[in-house]
Amino acid sequence: MSIDVPGPVQPPVQPPVDGALRLCVDNLGVLRGGRRVLDHLSFSLAAGQALIVTGPNGAGKSTLLRALAGLLPRAGGSIALEGGPSDVELPQQAHYLAHSDGMKAALTVEENLDFWSRYLAQEPDRRSRTVGAALGVVGLSHVAAAPFGVLSAGQKRRAALARLLVAFRPLWLLDEPLTALDRASREKFALAMSDHCGQGGLIVAATHEPLGLEEAASLALGSAS
Repeated sequence: MSIDVPGPVQPPVQPPVDGALRLCVDNLGVLRGGRRVLDHLSFSLAAGQALIVTGPNGAGKSTLLRALAGLLPRAGGSIALEGGPSDVELPQQAHYLAHSDGMKAALTVEENLDFWSRYLAQEPDRRSRTVGAALGVVGLSHVAAAPFGVLSAGQKRRAALARLLVAFRPLWLLDEPLTALDRASREKFALAMSDHCGQGGLIVAATHEPLGLEEAASLALGSAS
C-alpha cells in the first residue's frame, strides 16, 4: 500500500526550521502476537504535513504508531526520518501520545510538565513552550497547581497534550488524541497541530474522528481479520 501526501496543512507561520525533514516508510511489515498486522505499507511525509490514519479496530492503526515510535520491531521494510540529526534516532525526535496520559497523579500539573520538559528536551529549542505557555494553549492555566489525579478526564487529556508543547520534537505520533475532549478543547488542539506543522513539524494521527486539519492526507488501513 502506498500513499502520496499533498502539501502543508497551512502556510508556515515562519520559515520551517527543519524544511528538509521527511518521514519515509518503505514496504513496512509488523507482526503482533504472531499475526502480520501490517504488510507492504509505504508512504512519505514532509515537513509541514500531517497524515490521518483511519480504519476499523484491529486494522493496525496503533500498531503503525508504535512501530514508528520504535516500540514494536519491524518484520520487514524500513522507517527513517531523513534530514534530521544523524546522531539522533527517530524515537528521540518524536512525541508518542497513546491512550495513557503519562502523568503522575500525586504531582501537580505544573510539576508533571516541568518533569517532561526537562526529560524530553535533548537541547534547548526556541520552538519549545514554557510550562505556563503550554497550559495556556490547552486552557489549563487555572489548574496548574492542582494534583493531576484530581482533574477530570478531559482536563487530564489536555494536560497530556500540553506535554507535546513543552519540549519540541518534530514528529508527533498521536493515537486517538481527541479522547474525552469537548468541542472548545478540540478547536484549541487543532490550532496547536496547525502551528506545529507551520513550524516544520510532522504529524501522524490515528483517529476515528475529524481532527480539524482539512488539508491533511488520509491513509485508510484494511479491514480487521
